[in-house]
Order: sequence, then C-alpha cells, then structure tokens
Amino acid sequence: MAKVIYFFDKGDKYYQLSNFAGFGFVLDGHRWRTMEHYFQAMKFEGTAHFDKIRNCASPKQAKDLGQSRAIPIRSDWDSIKEEVMLKGLREKFKDPELKKILLGTGKKELVENSPYDQYWGIGSNGKGKNRLGILLMQLRAELKASSA
Repeated sequence: MAKVIYFFDKGDKYYQLSNFAGFGFVLDGHRWRTMEHYFQAMKFEGTAHFDKIRNCASPKQAKDLGQSRAIPIRSDWDSIKEEVMLKGLREKFKDPELKKILLGTGKKELVENSPYDQYWGIGSNGKGKNRLGILLMQLRAELKASSA
C-alpha cells in the first residue's frame, strides 16, 4: 500500500485536494469558486484587484492575475500567506464530501506534485517544500481530533 498520495492533475485520484478543484465555499462574506480564487485574491484584499480575481471564470485565470506583479501585493503577504491558506482550507473542507476524502487518506503523506511550485508543491526536482500538502495533513489531524 502506498504511503504517499500525490495530487495535482485533474486525472489524479485525489485531485479534490488541489486548490484548482471545483469546490466553492463562502468565507468572509464572499463566495469563492475555488481555493485558488480565494488565495490569490487575498493578496490584494481591499483593492479592486481583489474583486477582479474573485470573479475570474477559472482558477487558472485567478492564479495568473494573482501572480502578476503589475499591481503590488499586500506588504504583509509573506508573513500571513500560510495562515490565509489554512483558513481557506478549513472552510473548503467543511464540505462533507471533501472532509470524507481528506480523512480517508489516513496517515499517508500528502504531496502536491506541482512541477511549477517549489513552495506549495514539490517543484520540478521533487525537493520543494510541499507546504500545501503539509497544511492539508495538519488540517486532517485537526479534523480527526475534533471528531474523536
């Protein structure tokens, strides 16, 4: 039995763990189409760019707008980005279907197999920080503890 679950592409068995997966939620008075929409928009909270990202048709568009530096991101972003990610993940995984999927991963290591992202995923060399996977494992532990 595999001890690691990789997720990233739409065809992956655990694609639902991805920030691009089409599971919306409501948080801070706004409806979010995906976790990616929420995360990217939060870089620009309090600006017109926030709503532009929130209203994007796809998570790819949200990511592209959020990664553009034509408009400066909030000055505290590096210090709060993980907190923002975890807050969004907690809301996303309140969905009963998603919660069941996450808890169903048991004790397996969760790895975002992104070849593009060295911070949230493992990057092209497989040695990235995998912070999304780590936060998902933290959330899984929180969910297990609260249901015990």
